[in-house]
Amino acid sequence: MIRVGSRKSPLAIAQTEEVLSQLRLRFPDEGFPVVTMETAGDRKKNAALLSLGRGTFSKEIERALLEGEIDLAVHSAKDLTATLPEGLALAGIVARKDPRDALVNRWDASLSQLPRGARIGTSSPRRAAQLKALRLDLRVLPIRGNVGTRLDKAGGSEYDGVVLAAAGLVRLGRQAEIAEYLAPESFTPEVGQGTLAVEVRVGDTRTVRMLDAIDHRPSSTALKAERSFVQRLGGGCKVPVAAYARLVGREIRILAMAGLPDGGRIFRADVRCDAGDPVSAGIAAAEALLAEGAGEIVGPD
Repeated sequence: MIRVGSRKSPLAIAQTEEVLSQLRLRFPDEGFPVVTMETAGDRKKNAALLSLGRGTFSKEIERALLEGEIDLAVHSAKDLTATLPEGLALAGIVARKDPRDALVNRWDASLSQLPRGARIGTSSPRRAAQLKALRLDLRVLPIRGNVGTRLDKAGGSEYDGVVLAAAGLVRLGRQAEIAEYLAPESFTPEVGQGTLAVEVRVGDTRTVRMLDAIDHRPSSTALKAERSFVQRLGGGCKVPVAAYARLVGREIRILAMAGLPDGGRIFRADVRCDAGDPVSAGIAAAEALLAEGAGEIVGPD
């Protein structure tokens, strides 16, 4: 029996089932009971994400994993800290869903077509910076709640639209509500966006072997590069930095971004490196971004 840790939200449950469907297919005689948990981010529903910091949706689950209450945990990769707690590692990265951000709004309009002064909800500094860089006239407002709650607010009295991860909408079957998929070249996704990260205890060789059977190498390679980028550059939930990696033949292409929170300055880099060394590729992307001037926003460690 492999006990699986997950948050309680509908999206988290859908993500966990996405991983378990593959494990059950390959290991039909194994049991995979799901243990749902509430994290600090879930409890502090009215707190601004800026005040909570990265890891607020994963720390309690990681503690349960370290203490042996569960045997693996399924996370949105973008929720994890840049460096995992000692004793934990990632394994079994399944195929990434669409990494892009998606715009949903009352007019079903593209970003360029939104009326002046449209009220767009997001609590992500990365999304806010890029929205303001592209459309300074928009009113970018903080918003909290799960995906369903934010979608319900998108055409309400306080908001005209929201920006969400396309992958979450796809996993919940609500992609029909997307007005526009935002291009990574001008709206760089969060590190790990669209990717599910399965976390295990170091040394749990049985579980690691099982997860290796469902590992999607291109997605795993891209995630390694993106996490290496943010480890080198720094930043995260409070500083608008982002990277999106994908394999192109034998190379890995990484789009990287750092920006001022008000969108007044955005730094970008586009690098291609040997896909055989994703960690070095992520470091190279960070160095390229620093060379473009991003050190004014986030300096080296």
